Amino acid sequence: MGKNKLQRYAENKELENVIEHGAFGEDDFSHKGRWAQEVFGNKNPIIVELACGKGEYTTSLAERFPNKNFIGIDIKGDRIWKGAKRAIEQNLDNVRFLRCFIDHLDQYFSKGEIHEFWITFPDPFLKKSDAKKRLTSPKFLSIYRKIAEESATVHLKTDSEQLFRFTEWVIENQQLPVIRRFDDLYGEGPADELLSIKTYYEKKHLAAGRKIHFISFSLTS
Repeated sequence: MGKNKLQRYAENKELENVIEHGAFGEDDFSHKGRWAQEVFGNKNPIIVELACGKGEYTTSLAERFPNKNFIGIDIKGDRIWKGAKRAIEQNLDNVRFLRCFIDHLDQYFSKGEIHEFWITFPDPFLKKSDAKKRLTSPKFLSIYRKIAEESATVHLKTDSEQLFRFTEWVIENQQLPVIRRFDDLYGEGPADELLSIKTYYEKKHLAAGRKIHFISFSLTS
């Protein structure tokens, strides 16, 4: 493991906007059901970015919506460190980062605690045998429902056509309402401040001439 990673892992434990659980830190789940009040000190809605990577979408959304709380969730501590440092540099008090496994989310949050889910350029797990690992699979949607508000929405932004079509299949199979859908976001989509936020990976995909797909949908049929 590189020296920089070890240094970042150590620094994460000192950053006030980083929370680590399980093998990475405290395991008392003390914030469950009280994130807004205890962690953010308010009653604002909570939006999470799953597999947030360097937290570019998390911090960009937080900058645009100071009256909402944002949590970037990832298992990669060195990536979370970058997002946390950016949030501190930009004085974003409405941002936190949680290092944990996404399939354990119901251990950290209570029913009705999450208002919205963003999934931006996740690993598409292209092998058929890995379909259950996709963050829009029925397995993960059932986990999200355990912590979501009744009207919670999921936003997926991806360059993977396979993941996009798979997500459409799951939505249709579960009879979930589609809110917005763009097969080619920058070719057919409107000028939208939120959807035009570009992560490091998205810029690379666009430079390579790849289409960006977007779909948002409700978790309630």
